[in-house]
Amino acid sequence: MTFAPFQVKVPATTANLGPGFDSIGLALQVYQSVRVIPSSTWCIEYEDETHKELSIGNDNIIMSTIKKVESIFNQQSPTASLSVRSNIPLSRGMGSSAAAIVAGIAIAEQLLGLNLSDEQKVKIASDIEGHPDNVSAALVGGLTVSRYDQHELDFIKLPTHNVGILLMVPSHELETSLSRGSLPEVLSHKKATSSSAAANVMLPAILMNDWSTAGKLMEKDGFHEPYRTKWLQSFEDIRHYAKELGAYGCTISGAGPSLVIFCPQESQKNIHKELELSYPNYICIKTRLDSIGTTVSPIYLKENMQPPV
Repeated sequence: MTFAPFQVKVPATTANLGPGFDSIGLALQVYQSVRVIPSSTWCIEYEDETHKELSIGNDNIIMSTIKKVESIFNQQSPTASLSVRSNIPLSRGMGSSAAAIVAGIAIAEQLLGLNLSDEQKVKIASDIEGHPDNVSAALVGGLTVSRYDQHELDFIKLPTHNVGILLMVPSHELETSLSRGSLPEVLSHKKATSSSAAANVMLPAILMNDWSTAGKLMEKDGFHEPYRTKWLQSFEDIRHYAKELGAYGCTISGAGPSLVIFCPQESQKNIHKELELSYPNYICIKTRLDSIGTTVSPIYLKENMQPPV
């Protein structure tokens, strides 16, 4: 059994946006792409040096996700060679593991000829990842709000106005398990209520393109930010300086250690330049939101192309 070669393209994501802990995700125009080509055996390779450390065995996240989907639908897909190119930094709070899971689901869906709904794909991805914020945004793009509890899922994609986005990416990694381990088991009712209210007001502010209000509220989190800043370099300094330069708000991207900054599109270039000069221990990335999510497109291999007559 064979198939026509194809490519899966998955966006990076930033999760939480401050108080929207484990429920809000936003897709970004930073991508991982996987070329899928027929092969006699399963194999995977990473083109980027920064990803060479990843396993290429059965425990590879993309590979294990494909096998998970096969198991769910009790089908076996044709074998393939996977070639991965990624601009999503590993363990930096930009959804690298979510992108791998989503890529695996998209590849399996294509190889098995499935026609899965967005809800089915987000559910499978959430079961694997353990939370829906990154995977939902990576799959459908834009801004998503999700609830995942006891394997029960609800999620919505919200219409979003574009905005300037900057990512401050440090050189060091931070394992999500370590970042999550710093969170308390219990929060006071008062602190949880305050953070929940901030998220509740932040979302309609984003929908109304009121990024000034949204930026203020994304800095009012008590769910995770106070417990994670110890892993972040110059967090308060960067936040203060970005606001001085005209940014709407700055918060931790996912579990960190990257920071995400929202700013007017017309100010993005200048803020990027100033932050890059002031914090050389960070890479500052200019980006925007991705509204489409994961895409699958054909690959036209050179060896299969017929010469012109």
